[in-house]
Amino acid sequence: MRQCRNIGAALLLAAGVFVWGSDPNLADAGHPWPFPENPLIAIPGGAFVFGADDGEENEKPRQTIEIPGFTVNRTEITNAEYRRFVVEGQGRASNFDRHPELGKDDRPVVGVSWDDADAFCRFYGLKLPTEQQFERAARGATGRKYAWGDAPATPDRVSRGSETCCGPDAADGFPATAPVGSFPKGNTPEGVADLTGNVWEWMDGWYNPYGTPPAAEDKTYRVLRGGAWNSDDWKLRTTYRLAYRGDFRYAANGGFRCVGP
Repeated sequence: MRQCRNIGAALLLAAGVFVWGSDPNLADAGHPWPFPENPLIAIPGGAFVFGADDGEENEKPRQTIEIPGFTVNRTEITNAEYRRFVVEGQGRASNFDRHPELGKDDRPVVGVSWDDADAFCRFYGLKLPTEQQFERAARGATGRKYAWGDAPATPDRVSRGSETCCGPDAADGFPATAPVGSFPKGNTPEGVADLTGNVWEWMDGWYNPYGTPPAAEDKTYRVLRGGAWNSDDWKLRTTYRLAYRGDFRYAANGGFRCVGP
């Protein structure tokens, strides 16, 4: 089993987390969503394929489950969007806020903890996606391998890394993060961008084997999904689960997006 559950340098290498270089105050939920360039896209409810039997042990079992409909941001949250929240919601700046590349306005915000991401979503009356919501948005109802389908993860479809984990690769035109929405060929049929690649995305809930009763949950690790700009094919799959400490905010390849009803 190749689960990423260790912390420290060994986990950073194995998981592909790439390091360069007051907690947010939760405001009352319900502030109007101020980012028309990043709308919430509707994902229909119903039955869909969740999990995989041909991946890691922590992706099993493959099963068909039901989920209510929901909405999800078209793109990952950008630096410009997050900076507005820092001012209006009294959150803390990302760890790479002033980085000359990672901190550009149109790049996905990185260097944020799970609490930072959760605070952003809640400020606007939203929340982080559950793993089930992420998989439904990313792989559709029938179980796509990647957000666009089962075709290979080529540089014209995704911000990805080298063939061997976990190095950067500029073949897609960007040495690290790409401007959100740069790869329309990699969009889902509903038009959601970058659910595969660019940056890992924080999920709601705790990392546990599927089917763990709530009373028995281990609340040590959070989950990230989707792969990043330095991920290989294996980690770009829609079912891949990355376990990581929620208080870590130094990853140059970890961000998030929000979901709503």
